[in-house]
Amino acid sequence: MTKTQAVSFSRTGGPEVFDYVEIDLPSPSAGEVQIRQAAVGLNFIDVYFRNGTYKTPHLPFVTGKEGAGTVTSVGPGVEDFKVGDRVAYASADGAYSAERNIETRHLVHVPDGIELETAAAMMLKGMTAEYLLNRTFKVGPETVLLFHAAAGGVGLIAGQWAKALGATVIGTAGSEDKIELALAHGYDHVINYKNEDFVARVRDITGGKGVDVVYDSIGRDTFPQSLDCLKPRGLFASFGQSSGPIENFTLAMLAQRGSLFATRPTLFTYIAARQELIDSAKALFDIVQSNKVRININQTYPLREVGRAHVDLETRKTTGTTLLIP
Repeated sequence: MTKTQAVSFSRTGGPEVFDYVEIDLPSPSAGEVQIRQAAVGLNFIDVYFRNGTYKTPHLPFVTGKEGAGTVTSVGPGVEDFKVGDRVAYASADGAYSAERNIETRHLVHVPDGIELETAAAMMLKGMTAEYLLNRTFKVGPETVLLFHAAAGGVGLIAGQWAKALGATVIGTAGSEDKIELALAHGYDHVINYKNEDFVARVRDITGGKGVDVVYDSIGRDTFPQSLDCLKPRGLFASFGQSSGPIENFTLAMLAQRGSLFATRPTLFTYIAARQELIDSAKALFDIVQSNKVRININQTYPLREVGRAHVDLETRKTTGTTLLIP
């Protein structure tokens, strides 16, 4: 049993519910390893657990899904990982901690040439971009797409990746600085949704045809306008709800706009099988090492200041990727 530091909460609510505490960390159990974390990724799903949008399995709860570090101890029966291995993950609760135990089914090896901080910054967001572009909708040279929150963590990765796949990439952002950032990361067109009608602009850019797929992590504020950007039989991929949940959705909306398709995908479904996790991570590592996708760590906060990080994330003061440093 060792002592380590973690951020937990005993009730849901605003960032004030976080407590920076010392916890007991036992030796890893069968199928687990213990890791010392170099960095932890900040993601909107962390907000959803903290504010009660998503239900926690228990309270108090240490949230966070994503991190990277070095294996310091190995539990019984573990064969694929050893002490000293550099590892990363994107789907295991309990990331907001300096050290932790984790089941090896969540882990991947970090290749040489990728820093642990970079790995922590890209696993959840990068594999989200991977499944959205490669599996939810197969993006290629003929694809015209719209990606909301283009200057966000997933958006900046997706813009570069989609451009590498040959697509025409349209994005939205909420400020001139964010527009410039997105344009520097693969986007052909970026619309300021605060002072432009993004539906009209998409129609203008596409010559009235609309786009093949809309990727929407915003939710309430962009619905149902996102549907109006699609071609007949286009796909609406709603993979988040940073502005709040979509309300009053009916299947008739899809029929009225041209037999549209709609999906609510999550990363955790797409990497539930071990081989799918390995393949998704490999695709991400490969495109980053090819320099076709750059991972920018635009903000870092000490882990003990996670409340401030959540405020900045929720008020859209952040761009790209944010790390918490234990």
